[in-house]
Amino acid sequence: MKQRIDYYKTAPDGMKHLLEMEKYLSKTEIHKNLRELIKIRASQINGCAFCLNLHSSDVRKLGETEQRIYCISAWRECDFYTNAEKVALELTESITLISDLKVPEDLYARVRDYYDEKEYVDLVLLITQINSWNRVSISMGNFASSQK
Repeated sequence: MKQRIDYYKTAPDGMKHLLEMEKYLSKTEIHKNLRELIKIRASQINGCAFCLNLHSSDVRKLGETEQRIYCISAWRECDFYTNAEKVALELTESITLISDLKVPEDLYARVRDYYDEKEYVDLVLLITQINSWNRVSISMGNFASSQK
């Protein structure tokens, strides 16, 4: 992978903060597989091939099925995602496309049917974090490369 800038070397203090957030998010109550599915869905919307490649691989290692990985962009038409997962994916889409979709009260209420206050905040942080990574990755010219 050829990057435009070695951003870890150029801005280590800034990158340190993104990595610290990753440590925090890895310890939340949000299920590991759902965390990765959220990252995949946001990365699809943002067109970040590097992150799609990374998180698809990561979720496979967690035992996620190919069916659930392949169909994540059409989650509304699938019965193999739970209602809690579906509402988290809807929240992912709303936050990722926030200038168009916002986060309406009815969506907030449906999310809160499945997630408590702390989990809601953690979902929002997770979604904003992957959106940040997508923007860094795309801006820096990261590309997906084949895994050998």
